[in-house]
Amino acid sequence: MQLQSALPIVRALADGVNPLTGELFADASPYAEPRTLRALFSAVELMEREVAREKRRERLPANFGKPWTEGEDHALATAFDAGLALADIGRKHARTLSSIRLRLEKLGKLEPQPVS
Repeated sequence: MQLQSALPIVRALADGVNPLTGELFADASPYAEPRTLRALFSAVELMEREVAREKRRERLPANFGKPWTEGEDHALATAFDAGLALADIGRKHARTLSSIRLRLEKLGKLEPQPVS
């Protein structure tokens, strides 16, 4: 089961609701026990964070975080020297704009930007 699919089920349990029927659990239910509730709410919080991380990863370019190869460095320098826009170079290399800038700095093609 995908985490995103499991989250509403665990959230319902934490809220004291049967996820299958929508009925509230009885006060004597194990789901009403304070330690169980704390554990469920902790699980919901962790699951929400992980779902958010997964969504962020899905939006990142395919080569995000991967090491640069000599061939990529050469292609990057060639594209930059040809006057291509950094955003276009980033799309071509499946890298973020900041990654492109930093790599061009490392290759001596751009001056380092001051850190603020």
